[in-house]
Formats: sequence, structure tokens, C-alpha cells
Amino acid sequence: MNEFVSGVKTIPHNDRCIFAMLSDLSNLERIKNHIPQDKVRNFTFDSDSCNITVDPVGSINFRIIEREPNKTIKFATTNSPVLLHLWIQLKQAAENDTRMKLTVHADLNPFLRPIVSKPLQEGLDRMAELLAGLPYEILH
Repeated sequence: MNEFVSGVKTIPHNDRCIFAMLSDLSNLERIKNHIPQDKVRNFTFDSDSCNITVDPVGSINFRIIEREPNKTIKFATTNSPVLLHLWIQLKQAAENDTRMKLTVHADLNPFLRPIVSKPLQEGLDRMAELLAGLPYEILH
């Protein structure tokens, strides 16, 4: 497995609020207008999974496979050209100061690695920026 890690992002909310939003994917309904439509199409979701179409990769389905309250949300692909695991890690530094890091483990063969490594890292970094900027206060 190849590992890709985002930079650590600071979110001005507590870990409980962030975890509540991100661990129930049905909350994406409230923030789907923040998702760049030019990058993601056919975005559907329920409480435990989401499906997106990303050019040039195609359709990808992520399912939550583990939740550790206020700390970690782990996803795995169930429909993807490449086996991926995504972890969202949270660590509260102060009451309204939570640090977030995203990690992807991807099963890339030696031929695909040089082709997809840079776009995968860039996508992970964009996703971290997007998640850090979400309006978490709308749950309260």
C-alpha cells in the first residue's frame, strides 16, 4: 500500500462538532453547495456511504468502516478502479481549535503509481482544505 498524507489543517470548532458532521454522511446535504461541481459529479450519499464521479477516474463509492468518536473516521472504497482507504483524524488542541489530517492508503501497482500519485496527493490536499472550511456551526 502507498500512503498519502495531507497537511495538518486547523478547524475553529471542537472535535465533537466536527466528528458529528463528518461521521454521518447524510449531513453532506447541508454542505453540498460547498463541493466544487467542476471536479465532482453525480454526488450521492446516505449516512454511511457516498458515491462520486471524478474525472478521469470514474465512479468511486466510499463506505465508513470504522468510527472512533471525536478522533477518527475510516473509509474504504467499495467500487473503485483502485483499492483505497481514507482516514480522517481529529485532535482537539483547545475548545474551538481542532487539528485534522487526512491519510489515504492506496493499492497502486508500479505502473499506476507514477501516473496517479501527484493527482491523488493534490486531490487529498484539496479535500483537506474543503473539509477544514466547512460550516460546522450549522449543526448547532
